[in-house]
Amino acid sequence: MGEKTRSKKRSPIAKSLGFWLGVSAFLVMWLLGDLAPENPLVGKMAAVALLMAIWWISDAIPLAATSLVPLVLFPLLGIMSGKDVAPVYMNYVVFLFIGGFLIALAMERWNLHRRIALGIVSLVGTDPSHLVLGFMIATAFLSMWISNTATAIMMLAIGLAVIKQAGISFGEKDTANLSVALLLGIAYAASIGGIATLVGTPPNLALVRLFELSFPDADAGGFHFSFGQWMLFGVPLSACMLVFTWLILTRVVFPSPKHLALDSELLKKERESLGKISYEEQVVATVFVLTALLWIFRKDLSIGGFTIPGWSALLPLGELIDDGTIAIAMALTLFLIPARRQDAETGSHGSILDSEVFGKLPWHIILLFGGGFALAKGFQVSGLSEWVGSYFTHLEGAPDWLLVAVITGGITFLTELTSNTATTEMILPLLASIATAAKIHPLFLMIPAAVAASCAFMMPVATPPNAIVFASGKIRIAQMVKAGIIINLIGIVVVTILFLLLGPAVFDINPDVLPEWAK
Repeated sequence: MGEKTRSKKRSPIAKSLGFWLGVSAFLVMWLLGDLAPENPLVGKMAAVALLMAIWWISDAIPLAATSLVPLVLFPLLGIMSGKDVAPVYMNYVVFLFIGGFLIALAMERWNLHRRIALGIVSLVGTDPSHLVLGFMIATAFLSMWISNTATAIMMLAIGLAVIKQAGISFGEKDTANLSVALLLGIAYAASIGGIATLVGTPPNLALVRLFELSFPDADAGGFHFSFGQWMLFGVPLSACMLVFTWLILTRVVFPSPKHLALDSELLKKERESLGKISYEEQVVATVFVLTALLWIFRKDLSIGGFTIPGWSALLPLGELIDDGTIAIAMALTLFLIPARRQDAETGSHGSILDSEVFGKLPWHIILLFGGGFALAKGFQVSGLSEWVGSYFTHLEGAPDWLLVAVITGGITFLTELTSNTATTEMILPLLASIATAAKIHPLFLMIPAAVAASCAFMMPVATPPNAIVFASGKIRIAQMVKAGIIINLIGIVVVTILFLLLGPAVFDINPDVLPEWAK
């Protein structure tokens, strides 16, 4: 599961400036901002939104702390009661994230992710370009299901061992391009892989819940997101981005001579060091595969004119089951199944997962989700959504490709500097309002924005994987920017084209028609 949220390393001066700028903007908007005289809540909600946006962007205080602001300011300003805003922070999307993350932690605990990665890399080949491709495929696949930070750290260790062997065999000068391409391939693939699934990256999950909050009648109107539906769009997009990124790294920016083919014995030794697959790995792998299948085939899956019936329809109360139910149910089985290996500290066998795993859950991400959900709810109940949307009615009739390209490009470069989860949660409620006012299908703007939030490739601070590979000391900022800006631009084009080709069919979108549930 790609955990893409990051805390930028700001200087104390920048943080202090961001803090006071946020406070000042809040006070000015609250006291002087008479945005809608007939509805004072619009100005108050705008003040809270400005404060949170500035604090999120500047990292004035921890992102999770900023996410708690609605719990205090909404009741004080009369936007929502504390009793009403608190439940917004917890919902099935949060439990989908928690359940998926628990399964991912089980993979890490028993080293299953390393076995999967080495198996994929070994299959692709050992000449320079194929080696980079193997690492990228393995990284992207793992990042579909587990933290991209953990994936990048694990793949970096394997990659550095390969780079060291290449340097010994062919000299560091001749292998310089291979080194950079391999490390950047790991970093970029960790972000790209998360696009493929709903649990792959927080912006995808944020999109699902923010859409529901902005359009509460959508489900009754016949639309809902499903895991399999998203993969019909996300997997092709992720695959295309992976291929283009690989070509840019190995053919355009950092090409390597073909004579640098490595001895396959190195990867073979790495795999042999893992030993025979353990009972615990087999259990986790089984639970992982079953969970993915249950997610993908829960709802009817339509591919062209062919429909695969969803399994939930076979149950008497199947409509009450959601992806969060599946995630928690499957994660719970890992606490029930006993392990055969002894714990090194206690000497006991225990279970596949134990109580210590809860300390490893990213609670700051969960709070960040909640803050974004509360912000979206505030937009809706205060009337700020309608007020913002009223200024964008002129977008009706604008070319489809232009709308998608502008949104994708703007979010892509904005998330180079800010948390992509925070960016998504700030922007998506606004896009929902804009789409409604301009009589555009909301998902036509919201989906490209959520996807673009996972496409930051230029700066070391843009994502944890970028920072991790940069910390290896084998990449210069100029090299990352050189490759990253090209891939950013290609990403804008790829997201725009594939969304226009696949989005309308997969998500049943007519961009020029505003659905009844959005009116």
